[in-house]
Amino acid sequence: MKQGEQCSSPLIPLRHLLLETTTIRGARYSVPEEQTEGSFVGNIAKDLGLDVSRLISGKARIITKGSRQYVDLNRDKGMLVIKERIDREELCGKTTPCSFSFEVILENPIQLYRVTVEVTDVNDNSPVFPKEEIYLKIVESVASGTRFALESADDPDVGINDIQKYTLKPSDHFRLEVQNQPDGGQFIEMVLKTPLDREKDESHTLILIASDGGTPQRSGTARIQITVLDANDNAPVCGNSVYKADVRENSPEGTVVTTVSATDADKGINGEVTFSIAHVAKEAKKLFEVNDKSGEIKVTGKIDFEKSKTYQLNVQASDHGGYTDTCKVIIQVIDVNDNSPTIQLMSFSNTIPEDSPPGTTIAVVNVDDEDSEGNGVVKCSINSDVPFKIVSSLSGYYTIVTDDTIDRENIPEYNITITVSDQGSPPLSVTLTLQISDVNDNPPVFERSSYEAYIVENNTPGLSIFTVKATDADWNQNARVSYILEDSSVNGVPVSSYVSVSADSGVIHAVRSFDYEQIKDFQFRVKAQDGGSPPLSSNVTVKIMIQDQNDNAPQVLYPVQTGGSLVAEMVPRSADVGYLVTKVVAVDVDSGQNAWLSYKLQKATDRALFEVGLQNGEVRTIRQVTDKDAVKQRLAVIVEDNGQPSRSATVIVNVAVADSFPEVLSEFTDFTHDKEYNENLTFYLVLALAVVSFLFITCVVVIISVKIYRWRQSRILYHSNLPVIPYYPPRYSDTLGTGTLPHVYNYEVCRTTDSRKSDCKFGRAGSQNVLIMDPGSTGTMQKIQSEKSILDEPDSPLEVSFLEIMKYSQCDCCFVVVKSIYIQCWLVVNFT
Repeated sequence: MKQGEQCSSPLIPLRHLLLETTTIRGARYSVPEEQTEGSFVGNIAKDLGLDVSRLISGKARIITKGSRQYVDLNRDKGMLVIKERIDREELCGKTTPCSFSFEVILENPIQLYRVTVEVTDVNDNSPVFPKEEIYLKIVESVASGTRFALESADDPDVGINDIQKYTLKPSDHFRLEVQNQPDGGQFIEMVLKTPLDREKDESHTLILIASDGGTPQRSGTARIQITVLDANDNAPVCGNSVYKADVRENSPEGTVVTTVSATDADKGINGEVTFSIAHVAKEAKKLFEVNDKSGEIKVTGKIDFEKSKTYQLNVQASDHGGYTDTCKVIIQVIDVNDNSPTIQLMSFSNTIPEDSPPGTTIAVVNVDDEDSEGNGVVKCSINSDVPFKIVSSLSGYYTIVTDDTIDRENIPEYNITITVSDQGSPPLSVTLTLQISDVNDNPPVFERSSYEAYIVENNTPGLSIFTVKATDADWNQNARVSYILEDSSVNGVPVSSYVSVSADSGVIHAVRSFDYEQIKDFQFRVKAQDGGSPPLSSNVTVKIMIQDQNDNAPQVLYPVQTGGSLVAEMVPRSADVGYLVTKVVAVDVDSGQNAWLSYKLQKATDRALFEVGLQNGEVRTIRQVTDKDAVKQRLAVIVEDNGQPSRSATVIVNVAVADSFPEVLSEFTDFTHDKEYNENLTFYLVLALAVVSFLFITCVVVIISVKIYRWRQSRILYHSNLPVIPYYPPRYSDTLGTGTLPHVYNYEVCRTTDSRKSDCKFGRAGSQNVLIMDPGSTGTMQKIQSEKSILDEPDSPLEVSFLEIMKYSQCDCCFVVVKSIYIQCWLVVNFT
């Protein structure tokens, strides 16, 4: 169809409509009003001859003209059900029959069905009079047969549920006459049966009852108060019994429709006439009013030709004596082209293959105009520069189909403009532009080329670490990005056991709790994939850095406390201030400031005698040792790291203040009972013990060799009669004349890499002793008491060798090893 050609067509019966070679049929149902939601309306699948599977595959849905949808479609069961409560009075008012229509549309292929639902009335409204109290003034001279007009009651229901009869009680002086009007209303008059006598009764009270014919029956009442007046023998007379007038819809308020008139032959106040609108429908009473003095009828509301084409008013002329006359005013509404055509896209295939044959359906649109006659006739057309045409498929429905072959390489997209206009004056039009939908040609792009994130160890599983974000320049589904964790492994373990990624938001969560001491960092790849077909994707590398937390307490390497024997440090009573008793050696597997260690003296037998170096853990005397000091001294040293909060470990140091072993033997026999042992042996202690064992065997061989060598030398000197010159090792001359070595120390500076602290490593004095006590070795101790210690010899090769070895002690572990070698060698010498 070319531009400007009229595409409207006469109503096509449902049974003759053909879309995609499918016959279109309709269905009609009837339901009572006020049904609850979910109430059954009809089996649409059965009535239309369709399978339920066709409703599901065709994505069947309901299309309504308006903002409210009273009926819903259950595709799974093929049934129509009530979606919201239907009020017949709200929907149709007094119009009967009352019905509404909608269309059911299916796709692939596209099919349209029109369904009409008739709403039947139920008796849910009672008659209601405009006024509960009616006041009448009647002159006593009124003759029998005089009529008095009454306002009728209103009942929104229709048919048998509408008002069926009126009753007047009591009926001594009056009777009722009811006249039906062409518009369905009723005109009520009260007729005087017997004359009134004011001197006998100045007033009368009557009850007017309006009853409908529903089940159960409903009724409404109004009280009539009659005041009897003195005589007024002339009634008003209307100029015309029927007035006719025309008014255009949408006329502004205050527009004069017509004017009624009436005359009264009486004089004075009895001859004054007033006008009022009586016994009319509520809708008409809201739209018009009459001037009570001039009889001029004006518009007071919005008149809509589409709602009602004619109105009838009953204008009553009354004098002050109670006489009335009534005339009819029939008003015809003139239609105006005040409604623009509307267009609604019912179905649209946004992409089609380029090899689609002519006649392929692209879209279905619905065009409607609420105006009547010529104002409601609609023309529709599309632009002529596209290979499409528009054809009428059903009254108010148009189908856009291909009119020629389509070559994508020639033109990849089209803009289709649909123009609709009515035939009113002036014509109105609406333009809708349709474009070809998006193609998935852009992959998602991450905001950064790579990501780095930090997380503190010992985190809670499920903790959100950070978010990756990717954007897609496409539209709608093609721009919907999903995030996927690519398969990889970390230290032989799938990365999915470390982290997970939210598919929708890109939030990365920790799956497990991380341990900095086991893994310090790892990386993986996240893929962003859009929702296109086929999908496009891109990758990004994410690196997770684990941050250390102070979750490990310090471990004490020395003194080593085991469950077998007791290690005690000996301090001679001649020790000076600052005498080095021992050194506490500890390590912390954490890093940074969490591994910085400090040493404090927690408890001591005599706190005034010993102190502990804050940074190096050295235990020294802080005053001169006296004879009054107890032989058995027990120190509790606490080692703390610098973490927040800090962690600590405690070690017990036993000190013997004595000059000889027998002096302290009895004092230390009970130490093994309250000794606290460290059961956690580190790798360094295991290595140290292995070295000690090897050196112990070496020392035994060396000592035996030295013994044999000295014995042979003494024999040679003895036989040669040469003078013997005593020999003192360099830097160890006997300056005090006591025959013992001075307390000389050799210090070396050793700096650790993790703890960032400087420790002083030292060689112990040659005369310092380490006592190893075993409660079960009493025979051994007796043997020690009975023999002279080799340490008492000023030129003891064992002491000299120990001092020489101490010069090469460069670390804490060496100190422990040398100490153990010294003890074992001393035992070997004394027991051999």
